[in-house]
Amino acid sequence: MMDFEFIERLIRALDDSSIDSIEIERGGTRVHLSKTPPAGSGPVVLSAASAAPMQAAHPAAVSASPAPNTTGAAPSEFTAAPSNLEEITSPMVGTFYRAPAPDAPAYVDIGDRIAPGDTLCIIEAMKLMNELDAEIKGKIVEVCVENAQPVEFGQVLFRVDPS
Repeated sequence: MMDFEFIERLIRALDDSSIDSIEIERGGTRVHLSKTPPAGSGPVVLSAASAAPMQAAHPAAVSASPAPNTTGAAPSEFTAAPSNLEEITSPMVGTFYRAPAPDAPAYVDIGDRIAPGDTLCIIEAMKLMNELDAEIKGKIVEVCVENAQPVEFGQVLFRVDPS
């Protein structure tokens, strides 16, 4: 568990730096701080399993949650795919881009066949553009994220029919 003073120090450090967001795990609690709140977000609230929610006293976005599930089970906040589909998930927190440039065509669209090594999208993290390559073959049946939207680690990006 992280105490509120530690989180306040993190907020001040984030404000004084040029980075936009930071994520830290400590004592079984994960904290994500961001200068830019996610699109459509309401009031910023700090919450933890054993602490009562309290309003953050700072404009930076703050969220605390239990550490990620490492059992291999799908997180409950992401919808499960039908049993015949494979899910391609985000390997990191960042911004999802379907194409290499705003005026370029998308790497893949619904109905496209993919093979291992094919580039599917770009995930921008900390001003670095990371290409996500396919590790499976099949046909794209769903693109689960809109272009230029933030994504979380483990969030489903594509659903693929391996047949």
